[in-house]
Amino acid sequence: MKTYTYTEKKDTRSGFGAGLAELGRTNPNVVALCADLIGSLKMNEFIEENPDRFFQIGIAEANMMGIAAGLTIGGKIPFTGTFANFSTGRVYDQIRQSIAYSGKNVKICASHAGLTLGEDGATHQILEDIGLMKMLPGMVVINPCDYNQTKAATIAIADYDGPVYLRFGRPSVPIFTPADQKFEIGKAIKFTEGTDVTIVATGHLVWEALEASKVLNEAGISAEVIDIHTIKPLDDKAILDSVAKTGCIVTAEEHNHLGGLGESVARVLAQHNPTPQEFVATNDTFGESGTPAQLMDKYGLNSDAIVKAVNNVIKRK
Repeated sequence: MKTYTYTEKKDTRSGFGAGLAELGRTNPNVVALCADLIGSLKMNEFIEENPDRFFQIGIAEANMMGIAAGLTIGGKIPFTGTFANFSTGRVYDQIRQSIAYSGKNVKICASHAGLTLGEDGATHQILEDIGLMKMLPGMVVINPCDYNQTKAATIAIADYDGPVYLRFGRPSVPIFTPADQKFEIGKAIKFTEGTDVTIVATGHLVWEALEASKVLNEAGISAEVIDIHTIKPLDDKAILDSVAKTGCIVTAEEHNHLGGLGESVARVLAQHNPTPQEFVATNDTFGESGTPAQLMDKYGLNSDAIVKAVNNVIKRK
């Protein structure tokens, strides 16, 4: 079994900042907008190098989306930056009407997603954003797993013509993907081969899935771990090929089980190959204040929860 280790932890929002800075040097059409959260979104380097291509909108997220939509008409590629809660729920009408409906080339970049912004509490956490965004026709939804993958995704979406929701987080997490990776929208990545169970995970839960696979391997269970960084369009083939071999699946995400990755996978299975499935996700709930580790443990979003889900789903084969 192939195992993964890491030598450094870094927040995925810094990967976004690094990718945006690189785009500033290579793509003159890329512009950035922020809703008074420059430091949190790690946009400083882009701004220092491209002050004439940055727009500080202030705490006016709805205006930011409308301005971004307008900028596309002149051929610009706007990257908007604020917390995931304010990037989606607060401005859903503007995204739907001004961006998605007309297929505007806006990149909605959202930090502090899920529970792991921690102590900021439930009003700033969002566990519904993947569902909100994937339901919009034509919207691409991406949730990378570490610093390197977030940087690569940020660079890649500038070349995609159409609206994109890019979701990333606040805490430092292990870096375990290659720095020189080529990011392909809609193309899942298989990290480990397995024969007993498929684990598909997204975002911060990919590392937890890899940790779970080590524990399972020691118990004699062979787990295939797949990184679903693009939730829409979903890599149906990667999922179906894997479950054809393993016969059961666990989905893992830092999101409500309603509307997230798990439900997208369930749709594919129901249409093509009904397969026992267990969900590692929050259960129709809001979050609360606490450290990221405390919250991930309380709400069952860690490697221990994945191991438990695997043991349950194997019994259903």
